[in-house]
Amino acid sequence: MNPLASSSARHLTARQQELLDYLRSYQRSNGVMPSTRDIQRHFGFSSQTAAMSHLRALEKKGAIRRHPHMARAVVFPEDLDRAEIVDIPVFGTIPAGMPSDAAQQADGCISVDINTLGIPRTAKSFALKVRGDSMIDAHICHGDFVILEIKEPREKDIVAALIDGETTLKRFLVTNGQPFLKAENPDYPDLLPARELLIQGVMIGMIRHFRRD
Repeated sequence: MNPLASSSARHLTARQQELLDYLRSYQRSNGVMPSTRDIQRHFGFSSQTAAMSHLRALEKKGAIRRHPHMARAVVFPEDLDRAEIVDIPVFGTIPAGMPSDAAQQADGCISVDINTLGIPRTAKSFALKVRGDSMIDAHICHGDFVILEIKEPREKDIVAALIDGETTLKRFLVTNGQPFLKAENPDYPDLLPARELLIQGVMIGMIRHFRRD
Protein backbone atom coordinates (compact mmCIF):
# COMPACT_ATOMS: atom_id res chain seq x y z
CA MET A 1 0.00 0.00 0.00
CA ASN A 2 1.11 3.53 -0.72
CA PRO A 3 2.66 5.02 2.48
CA LEU A 4 1.04 8.36 1.69
CA ALA A 5 -2.37 6.72 1.47
CA SER A 6 -1.77 4.95 4.79
CA SER A 7 -0.72 8.23 6.40
CA SER A 8 -3.83 9.96 5.08
CA ALA A 9 -6.08 7.20 6.36
CA ARG A 10 -4.77 7.72 9.89
CA HIS A 11 -6.17 11.27 9.82
CA LEU A 12 -9.68 10.32 8.69
CA THR A 13 -12.63 10.84 11.01
CA ALA A 14 -14.66 7.78 11.98
CA ARG A 15 -17.38 8.70 9.45
CA GLN A 16 -14.83 9.31 6.69
CA GLN A 17 -13.28 5.90 7.34
CA GLU A 18 -16.75 4.33 7.18
CA LEU A 19 -17.34 6.00 3.81
CA LEU A 20 -13.94 4.87 2.50
CA ASP A 21 -14.69 1.29 3.57
CA TYR A 22 -18.11 1.51 1.91
CA LEU A 23 -16.57 2.71 -1.38
CA ARG A 24 -14.15 -0.22 -1.41
CA SER A 25 -16.85 -2.76 -0.54
CA TYR A 26 -19.31 -1.39 -3.12
CA GLN A 27 -16.66 -1.41 -5.85
CA ARG A 28 -15.71 -5.02 -5.10
CA SER A 29 -19.37 -6.08 -5.18
CA ASN A 30 -20.58 -4.10 -8.19
CA GLY A 31 -17.54 -3.31 -10.33
CA VAL A 32 -18.19 0.46 -10.18
CA MET A 33 -18.29 3.09 -7.48
CA PRO A 34 -21.61 3.95 -5.79
CA SER A 35 -23.49 7.04 -6.95
CA THR A 36 -23.99 9.96 -4.59
CA ARG A 37 -27.60 8.80 -4.24
CA ASP A 38 -26.38 5.34 -3.17
CA ILE A 39 -24.09 6.97 -0.59
CA GLN A 40 -26.89 9.23 0.66
CA ARG A 41 -29.23 6.27 1.07
CA HIS A 42 -26.64 4.04 2.76
CA PHE A 43 -25.57 6.63 5.37
CA GLY A 44 -28.91 8.42 5.76
CA PHE A 45 -27.53 11.78 4.65
CA SER A 46 -30.08 14.56 4.22
CA SER A 47 -29.09 15.18 0.58
CA GLN A 48 -26.76 14.15 -2.23
CA THR A 49 -24.90 17.41 -1.56
CA ALA A 50 -23.93 16.05 1.85
CA ALA A 51 -22.60 12.89 0.20
CA MET A 52 -20.56 15.04 -2.20
CA SER A 53 -19.13 17.01 0.72
CA HIS A 54 -17.87 13.82 2.36
CA LEU A 55 -16.31 12.67 -0.93
CA ARG A 56 -14.56 16.03 -1.27
CA ALA A 57 -13.21 15.65 2.27
CA LEU A 58 -11.78 12.22 1.41
CA GLU A 59 -10.23 13.67 -1.73
CA LYS A 60 -8.70 16.58 0.19
CA LYS A 61 -7.05 14.16 2.60
CA GLY A 62 -5.66 12.10 -0.27
CA ALA A 63 -7.70 8.96 0.48
CA ILE A 64 -9.36 8.99 -2.98
CA ARG A 65 -8.96 10.70 -6.31
CA ARG A 66 -11.97 11.92 -8.27
CA HIS A 67 -12.58 12.98 -11.85
CA PRO A 68 -14.22 16.45 -11.79
CA HIS A 69 -16.74 15.69 -14.56
CA MET A 70 -17.72 12.07 -13.85
CA ALA A 71 -19.88 11.28 -10.85
CA ARG A 72 -18.55 7.77 -10.17
CA ALA A 73 -14.96 8.23 -11.33
CA VAL A 74 -13.13 7.48 -8.07
CA VAL A 75 -9.82 5.65 -7.67
CA PHE A 76 -7.70 4.82 -4.65
CA PRO A 77 -4.16 6.29 -4.75
CA GLU A 78 -2.54 2.99 -3.78
CA ASP A 79 -4.12 1.33 -6.84
CA LEU A 80 -2.28 3.75 -9.11
CA ASP A 81 1.07 2.46 -7.84
CA ARG A 82 0.33 -1.18 -8.64
CA ALA A 83 0.10 -1.01 -12.42
CA GLU A 84 -0.93 1.09 -15.37
CA ILE A 85 -4.45 2.01 -14.30
CA VAL A 86 -6.80 3.79 -16.69
CA ASP A 87 -10.37 4.99 -16.24
CA ILE A 88 -12.75 3.58 -18.84
CA PRO A 89 -16.11 5.39 -19.07
CA VAL A 90 -19.26 3.33 -18.53
CA PHE A 91 -22.10 4.22 -20.87
CA GLY A 92 -25.02 2.49 -19.16
CA THR A 93 -26.27 -0.96 -20.18
CA ILE A 94 -26.55 -2.87 -23.43
CA PRO A 95 -29.04 -5.66 -24.18
CA ALA A 96 -27.61 -9.13 -24.67
CA GLY A 97 -31.05 -10.15 -25.80
CA MET A 98 -33.35 -8.41 -28.21
CA PRO A 99 -32.26 -4.94 -29.37
CA SER A 100 -33.26 -1.87 -27.38
CA ASP A 101 -33.75 1.75 -28.41
CA ALA A 102 -32.94 3.02 -24.91
CA ALA A 103 -30.52 5.97 -24.91
CA GLN A 104 -27.18 5.34 -23.22
CA GLN A 105 -25.91 7.84 -20.65
CA ALA A 106 -22.40 8.08 -19.23
CA ASP A 107 -22.46 6.69 -15.69
CA GLY A 108 -19.00 7.02 -14.21
CA CYS A 109 -16.08 4.76 -15.06
CA ILE A 110 -14.27 1.51 -14.34
CA SER A 111 -10.63 1.72 -13.28
CA VAL A 112 -8.69 -1.15 -14.87
CA ASP A 113 -5.12 -2.36 -15.23
CA ILE A 114 -4.72 -2.35 -19.00
CA ASN A 115 -1.66 -4.63 -18.88
CA THR A 116 -3.51 -7.36 -16.98
CA LEU A 117 -6.50 -7.20 -19.33
CA GLY A 118 -4.35 -6.88 -22.44
CA ILE A 119 -5.99 -3.64 -23.56
CA PRO A 120 -3.90 -1.61 -26.03
CA ARG A 121 -2.55 1.59 -24.50
CA THR A 122 -3.83 3.56 -27.51
CA ALA A 123 -7.31 2.02 -27.51
CA LYS A 124 -10.32 4.33 -27.64
CA SER A 125 -12.36 2.28 -25.22
CA PHE A 126 -15.58 2.38 -23.24
CA ALA A 127 -17.58 -0.06 -21.11
CA LEU A 128 -21.18 -1.26 -21.01
CA LYS A 129 -23.03 -3.39 -18.46
CA VAL A 130 -24.65 -6.44 -20.02
CA ARG A 131 -28.38 -7.00 -19.66
CA GLY A 132 -29.82 -10.37 -20.74
CA ASP A 133 -28.62 -13.85 -21.66
CA SER A 134 -28.30 -13.98 -25.45
CA MET A 135 -24.47 -14.24 -25.24
CA ILE A 136 -24.18 -16.92 -22.55
CA ASP A 137 -22.54 -19.46 -24.87
CA ALA A 138 -19.73 -16.94 -25.32
CA HIS A 139 -19.48 -16.83 -21.50
CA ILE A 140 -20.96 -13.32 -21.32
CA CYS A 141 -23.58 -13.16 -18.59
CA HIS A 142 -26.15 -10.73 -17.26
CA GLY A 143 -24.39 -8.14 -15.09
CA ASP A 144 -20.96 -8.46 -16.70
CA PHE A 145 -19.10 -5.35 -17.82
CA VAL A 146 -17.82 -5.59 -21.39
CA ILE A 147 -14.98 -3.32 -22.49
CA LEU A 148 -15.12 -2.25 -26.12
CA GLU A 149 -12.77 -0.47 -28.48
CA ILE A 150 -13.92 1.91 -31.19
CA LYS A 151 -12.48 0.30 -34.33
CA GLU A 152 -13.47 -1.59 -37.47
CA PRO A 153 -14.77 -5.09 -36.70
CA ARG A 154 -13.47 -8.33 -38.12
CA GLU A 155 -15.76 -11.24 -38.83
CA LYS A 156 -16.64 -13.20 -35.66
CA ASP A 157 -15.83 -10.25 -33.38
CA ILE A 158 -18.31 -9.61 -30.56
CA VAL A 159 -19.62 -6.10 -31.05
CA ALA A 160 -21.90 -3.44 -29.67
CA ALA A 161 -24.04 -2.57 -32.67
CA LEU A 162 -26.75 -0.17 -33.72
CA ILE A 163 -29.09 -2.16 -35.96
CA ASP A 164 -31.95 -0.23 -37.53
CA GLY A 165 -31.75 2.33 -34.73
CA GLU A 166 -31.58 -0.13 -31.81
CA THR A 167 -28.57 -1.27 -29.79
CA THR A 168 -27.48 -4.80 -28.94
CA LEU A 169 -24.43 -6.94 -28.10
CA LYS A 170 -23.89 -9.79 -30.58
CA ARG A 171 -21.33 -11.57 -32.74
CA PHE A 172 -20.58 -9.94 -36.09
CA LEU A 173 -20.77 -12.28 -39.10
CA VAL A 174 -20.87 -11.95 -42.89
CA THR A 175 -22.54 -14.37 -45.33
CA ASN A 176 -22.47 -13.81 -49.08
CA GLY A 177 -21.34 -10.25 -48.48
CA GLN A 178 -24.28 -9.56 -46.14
CA PRO A 179 -23.32 -8.59 -42.55
CA PHE A 180 -25.57 -9.73 -39.72
CA LEU A 181 -25.56 -10.26 -35.96
CA LYS A 182 -25.68 -13.63 -34.26
CA ALA A 183 -26.56 -14.44 -30.67
CA GLU A 184 -24.63 -17.00 -28.65
CA ASN A 185 -27.81 -18.60 -27.37
CA PRO A 186 -30.04 -20.83 -29.56
CA ASP A 187 -33.16 -19.22 -28.10
CA TYR A 188 -32.43 -15.96 -29.98
CA PRO A 189 -32.68 -15.41 -33.76
CA ASP A 190 -30.08 -13.93 -36.08
CA LEU A 191 -30.51 -10.21 -36.70
CA LEU A 192 -30.35 -8.97 -40.29
CA PRO A 193 -30.44 -5.21 -40.82
CA ALA A 194 -33.38 -3.88 -42.82
CA ARG A 195 -31.78 -0.46 -43.26
CA GLU A 196 -28.50 -0.04 -41.38
CA LEU A 197 -25.93 -1.80 -39.23
CA LEU A 198 -23.47 0.43 -37.41
CA ILE A 199 -20.74 -1.09 -35.24
CA GLN A 200 -20.23 1.10 -32.17
CA GLY A 201 -17.42 -0.90 -30.57
CA VAL A 202 -15.56 -4.24 -30.65
CA MET A 203 -15.28 -6.21 -27.42
CA ILE A 204 -11.70 -6.42 -26.12
CA GLY A 205 -12.25 -7.37 -22.48
CA MET A 206 -14.72 -8.24 -19.76
CA ILE A 207 -15.04 -7.81 -16.00
CA ARG A 208 -17.20 -10.09 -13.89
CA HIS A 209 -18.06 -10.07 -10.21
CA PHE A 210 -18.96 -13.41 -8.68
CA ARG A 211 -21.80 -13.07 -6.21
CA ARG A 212 -22.52 -15.44 -3.38
CA ASP A 213 -26.18 -16.19 -2.76
